Amino acid sequence: MTAASTLVDKRILLIVGGGIAAYKCLDLVRRLRERGARVTPVMTAAAAEFVTPLSLGALAGTKVYGELFSRDDEHDVGHIRLARSADLVILAPASATRMGKMAAGIGDDLAGAILLATNAPVLLAPAMNPAMWAHPATRRSLTILKSDGLHFVGPNRGEMAESGEAGEGRMAEPLEIVAAAESLLVPGERPLAGRRVLVTSGPTHEPIDPVRYIANRSSGRQGHAIAESLARLGAEVVLVSGPVALPDPAGLRTRHVETAREMLAAVEAELPVDAAVFVAAVADWRTQSEAGAKIKKRPGEGPPALPLVENPDILRHVGTGPRRPRIVVGFAAETDDLLANAARKLEAKGADLIVANDVSGGVMGGARNAVKLVSRGGIEEWPELAKEEVAERLAAEISRMLLETERAP
Repeated sequence: MTAASTLVDKRILLIVGGGIAAYKCLDLVRRLRERGARVTPVMTAAAAEFVTPLSLGALAGTKVYGELFSRDDEHDVGHIRLARSADLVILAPASATRMGKMAAGIGDDLAGAILLATNAPVLLAPAMNPAMWAHPATRRSLTILKSDGLHFVGPNRGEMAESGEAGEGRMAEPLEIVAAAESLLVPGERPLAGRRVLVTSGPTHEPIDPVRYIANRSSGRQGHAIAESLARLGAEVVLVSGPVALPDPAGLRTRHVETAREMLAAVEAELPVDAAVFVAAVADWRTQSEAGAKIKKRPGEGPPALPLVENPDILRHVGTGPRRPRIVVGFAAETDDLLANAARKLEAKGADLIVANDVSGGVMGGARNAVKLVSRGGIEEWPELAKEEVAERLAAEISRMLLETERAP
């Protein structure tokens, strides 16, 4: 099945909510239709302040619905008909107000009535000011809606169009929403559905002064690919990423951090999870103190002393901690004694599996990888593969391990 036809004849009810991000729904309709979906738009009153029914209807090629008490549409209880005729309901953007109403079971307009009456999967793409997304009331709504079985894509981090503030709250991009819709509607093997998985990726940057830092050559390509592969198997994936030049993967949630301590805090905030995969190349050390101003070269003086202290060991902290996931996977990037170092790491860090790779060549930042899987059951050597292929195979192995632990007495 090609990307252009992955949603052929799938009936998608798109509820466009209020907010400046509503303009993205025009492109979302186009992206869904080019994949073969039949899109029926529903607009809230607030959405009509940002996009017009004429624009939305022209792109969808069908009528746009908006009134709960429409004389033309409600003679046959139209909101029930709309709710029951969809294979998937998408709400984009989902505001804090709408999420609160849904969590409370309020159906006081057409969108609310449909969301209460549908038997189809519901996918929400939240969009709001970062302070509103972080507010305890919104977090309560999010918890309730997730426990009710609703699905989410985003929000992403970035600058807010309406306020200029930056943070987590931007609506997911149309192609990200499409990818999430495909994962819900396209038939396929989804053995990790209902499981939560955490993946770390990229380097950490440990500041020396305002312009310099300690880091390594990790691109994040392997970790991001693993996160995407696990999401395709149905897992709810959160990716904790250090500074990379890669886009956030579609269909999962990404948390951005800079330092090892920030990464540890983000990981702890996401626990508990069913499995954790620690791919990030975390800097082992940081400077004892960060200079407040740029450290200048001074004639006749040698380089300044930079006392180092050890960074937190995130893999060991989680692998041996009280909230340990059922499956813990670590990576060992080594330049010598690869298998011996990986075996020691397996025991010392409390991991179930260590993915060992020799980085003396161009692996870090490159497109290919050759890994060895070290577990208590032995060593499995894989040939050199594209990092995306490594990710697919590793995701399948993690799925097997996780499901095996669930079947164990």
